[in-house]
Parts: sequence; structure tokens; C-alpha cells
Amino acid sequence: MDKLTLIKVGGQIVEEAETLQQLLSDFSQIDGHKVLVHGGGRAATKIAAQLGIESQLVNGRRVTDKATLQVVTMVYGGLINKQIVAGLQALGVNALGLTGADLNYMRSEKRPVGEVDYGFVGDVKEVDANILSELIAQGVVPVLAPLTHDKKGNLLNTNADTIAGEAAKALATYFDVTLVFCFEKKGVLRNPDDDDSVIATINNADFERFVADGTINGGMIPKLENAFEAIAAGVKEVVITKANEIGKNSGTTVK
Repeated sequence: MDKLTLIKVGGQIVEEAETLQQLLSDFSQIDGHKVLVHGGGRAATKIAAQLGIESQLVNGRRVTDKATLQVVTMVYGGLINKQIVAGLQALGVNALGLTGADLNYMRSEKRPVGEVDYGFVGDVKEVDANILSELIAQGVVPVLAPLTHDKKGNLLNTNADTIAGEAAKALATYFDVTLVFCFEKKGVLRNPDDDDSVIATINNADFERFVADGTINGGMIPKLENAFEAIAAGVKEVVITKANEIGKNSGTTVK
């Protein structure tokens, strides 16, 4: 199968002109088929505040009422997505910005109310990897915004890590997929105070050992759990690295 690289990058990188330009330059240099998934939470919070809309986050997840849904749709599906698409076109990359509603490529259901009512937040139920694979085979580079839909006319705010993981798992039927999560550290660290203490490779047994001895803790645990789910679903490898290290064979490789 042809190789495909799926990059997920956080909002902080795509919201600053300098870091965005570097990201797009690095991304454009990746050989073969590729997909970019982006966030944009800080920009959404800033624009919501300008509109007099208070942002509420619970455990890092945005509570999305109707007013907030309008803001994230404008910011994620419009401003940030189209800035990325325009920037990639300037670099000769034939990008196409998509939400889950476009071509019905990703359907979700509104998250049930539990201890927290997250409002218009979607849990992914179905990915049409066939339509994505056809676009990719034609040389199109999908740029996926963190929005899905329920096929009943409602858009739903959806975590960008989830979008990336679900798209990667679905596309693994058609391509040899490498999923890259970019965040602020160089990879999974043995010592959180030492940015150079990167664990180069990690498997499930390593993960369980590192969690047990406290080396891996906090938010890195669900990130790695998602990575192993992707591997189990057919993704060839998952890389956790810093955005400016894309394509440099650095970071932590999950196998």
C-alpha cells in the first residue's frame, strides 16, 4: 500500500503567523500522501471573549452551547482552516479544507449528558474513508477541522486528537498510515524537567511499566492510550513529537 502521513497539530502552532508558516513549510516537504488535522482553541476563546461569550472548559474540554458552537464553527471551519489551505496552496500543495459534514466524511452523535453537559460536542461514530481515499489518490491534501455533524443538520464540536485518530484508523484500510501528534514537547519524556530525555520507541509493555513506575502520567496517558488504539486498528506507527521536528525522525515512536 502507498504511504500516508497524517499530522495532527494543536491550535497554538496554527494561531501564530510565524509558527504556522514553519509548520506549513515542513508539512509541504513530507513525501507521499498526507493529511493535516488542526485545532484552534485559543483563537476560539479569544474571539468568543471579543463577542462577549464566556468560554467554559472542563478537564480541557470546551463546553459548547449554541453561541460557542457558532464561534468554533467560524474559527475552526472558517478562519483557521482556510488560512491553512491558502498557505498550503502558496507552497504548491493542493489542499482542501473539510469539516465532517463536507462529503459526509465523518458523522458523530451528540455526547450524552453525564456528570457534565458538554452541549454540542460530538463523539465520532462513522468515517467515510472511501471518499477521503479517493480525494487523496487524486493528489488532494485534506485539511480537517475539528468539527463533525450528526446528519440531522447539526454541527458538533469534536476533539482534534479524536478526529486525527479516527481518520487514521479508517484510512489504514487504504494506506500504510503513520499518525503524528505534534505538541509542545519533543516526545514522551523520561524526566518531565529534561526536554532531551525522549523515549525513542515505546510498545504496550513499556507503556504499562512506565505508567506503573510514574514515568508516564497525567495527560500523556490518554494520548498514548489513543495511540495504541490506533496501532491495534491497523495504523502502522504513531509518532509523538514537536511541531518543528516533523519529518526529522525524532520524537517518540509508538509501535
